[in-house]
Amino acid sequence: MGISRRSICISSGILALLLLLQPSRGVTDGEAYLLATIDSLYGEMGLEGTLDKEPFRLAVIGFANLCDRNELKKHTPLTIIDYTKPSTDKRLTIVDIPGRRLLRISLVAHGKNSGENYATRFSDEPGSLMSSFGFFATAETYYGKHNYTLRLNGLEEEYNGNAVERYIVIHGVWYVSQEFIDEHGRLGRSWGCPALPLETAAEIIDLVKGGSCLFIYVGDPEYLDNSALLDRDRAAKWFLENGGVWSDCDSKSERETGG
Repeated sequence: MGISRRSICISSGILALLLLLQPSRGVTDGEAYLLATIDSLYGEMGLEGTLDKEPFRLAVIGFANLCDRNELKKHTPLTIIDYTKPSTDKRLTIVDIPGRRLLRISLVAHGKNSGENYATRFSDEPGSLMSSFGFFATAETYYGKHNYTLRLNGLEEEYNGNAVERYIVIHGVWYVSQEFIDEHGRLGRSWGCPALPLETAAEIIDLVKGGSCLFIYVGDPEYLDNSALLDRDRAAKWFLENGGVWSDCDSKSERETGG
C-alpha cells in the first residue's frame, strides 16, 4: 500500500510537534523542527541505501546557511559526495531540495594521495594530490585538458580555500568506470579532483554548473565541530523565517512579491 506525500508531510508535522514538546537536551526548538523536516525529506526522496542520513543532514544544513548568505544561485540542485564510502560505490548524489527529488547518483574519484579504495587522508595544500572537503560552489565551465570541465570555488577558507589555485574541478576521465573497478578492485585516482565517468560527466556538469552547492563529506571530527556552515541554530533561523518550507534559496518576502 503506497504512502502519499500528504501523509508524509502530516507525519513530519506530528514528529516536529513531538520534538518541540520534549525537553531541550541541548537542542533548540528550531533545530528540532529543522532536523525533523530534513529527515522527512530524506525519507520522501527515498535516499536510504543510496546516501547515509548524516551527510545528507549536514549538506542540507549547509545549504540553508549558504542560502542565508546569498552564496548560491536560485533553482540549482545540491550535490553530495560521501568520501567515507569506497570508490567502488556510487558516492556522488544530486538532489533537488525544493522539488524533493533524487536527480542522479554516480561514481566519483578521489585524490591519488588520499588513499586507494578508501579516501583516508585529505589536504588543501597545492601539490598534495589529495582531495579536500567541505562546501563548494560550482562556477563556470570551460574546455581544457580533460575536455568539458567545471570550475569549483571553495567556500571554507580553512578547508578548501585553495580550490581555484589547485585547479580542483569536475571533469570526466576514463579511469572512473565499472570496467576499471572490475580490473583493479577500485577506481583510478585523480590529482585531487572529484572526477566522473566519461560517458556521464557532461550531463552532470550541465545539471550542477553555475552557482549550485557541492558538499564533500569525510566525517572529520574537527571540521564537524568547527565549520560555520554547519551551524544548526542559524540554519533553523533561516528555515523558520522563510515559512518552514524549502525554496530555491529565495526569501519569504521574495516569494510573496514574486521577486
